[in-house]
Amino acid sequence: MATYRVGIIGRTGKGDYGHGIDTAFMKVPNVEIVAVSDENSGGRAKAIERTGAKSAYASFRDMLATEKLDIVAICPRWIDQHHEMLLAAAEVGCHVYMEKPFCRTLTECDDVITQLQMRHLKLGIAHITQYSPVLDTVRSLVESGEIGTLLELRGRGKEDRRGGGEDLWVLGSHVFAMMRSIGGGQPTSCYATVTADGQPITRTDIVDGNEGLGLLAGDHIQATYQFPKGITGHFASRRSMAGSPSRFGLQIFGSKGMIEMTSGYGNPAYILQDGGWSPGRSGKQWKTITSAGIDNPEPRTDGNYEGGHVAAIKDLINAIEQQRETKCNAEDCRGIVEMTAAIYESARLQGPVELPLKTRANPLSLWESQKQ
Repeated sequence: MATYRVGIIGRTGKGDYGHGIDTAFMKVPNVEIVAVSDENSGGRAKAIERTGAKSAYASFRDMLATEKLDIVAICPRWIDQHHEMLLAAAEVGCHVYMEKPFCRTLTECDDVITQLQMRHLKLGIAHITQYSPVLDTVRSLVESGEIGTLLELRGRGKEDRRGGGEDLWVLGSHVFAMMRSIGGGQPTSCYATVTADGQPITRTDIVDGNEGLGLLAGDHIQATYQFPKGITGHFASRRSMAGSPSRFGLQIFGSKGMIEMTSGYGNPAYILQDGGWSPGRSGKQWKTITSAGIDNPEPRTDGNYEGGHVAAIKDLINAIEQQRETKCNAEDCRGIVEMTAAIYESARLQGPVELPLKTRANPLSLWESQKQ
């Protein structure tokens, strides 16, 4: 087995190291964590202690220029520097595993994909559900007709204090990844309404989002997508309307039943084999879906976040060696960002929009300029 030299990019206080991406690399046998970079001296020292890296840098550019790396881990949750970090990694010929979301705009996504593709570089991202064997089982059940003809996909964010625009970016990205996996790829159109305090958003509602997300607006989002083969997708998020337990996840509706999935690598899914979609009507009960099938015990013990990262990193290495795409690749990431941007473009134009979008900038930036 080849040994892959890995450099870790963290950013203490500005996205940190994601959900433990740095330490997940320690669980992969054929990698060596060569160096870490973090502009925060205290965070840098802790990262060295956690990972056992031999070298540390205040600047990720200095690390990339000095160390001969095979893979770069872009760990920060904040995404304001994702584009810059991705381009810097591509320039020195490094494959990438990174925290989501991908980039702030479609312009940035297009730029990164061009640079990766021209160098034949691979990218994996921490949409860890995409690497879950449970997702594979769910897709197999849907494709084999276990819930009949696929009709609808319904997803919601966490709907906590971030509900609306921030929830759309941070948690909606997971839902969109699952939608694309089940719905047959990228939707062809989107129609959305975005409101703030019960009224359609205007220029005055546009703000700079947390975690370097860029321009955001709205505390209540309702979006409808048209997927191939007549499948309709819905996404919604409303601030401070969180369920207990959470509604965050995806419901998959078919003519003969439905499936519920939550985001995560170690989580089971659930199936109701009832065309009425209601246990009260038929008396049928929910059954658990594991990686081993319906109502079979889960044989896996590799956990959620860390297990998901490890599976994703192994998939990235496998993709490098087999010269194939990862299970959640750069094109998938762009598709997820496009579903996000389409909501604001539909709100801006007050009507449905076709995908791929003609607008590659953040639609809210265009809204700002045209309303001034």
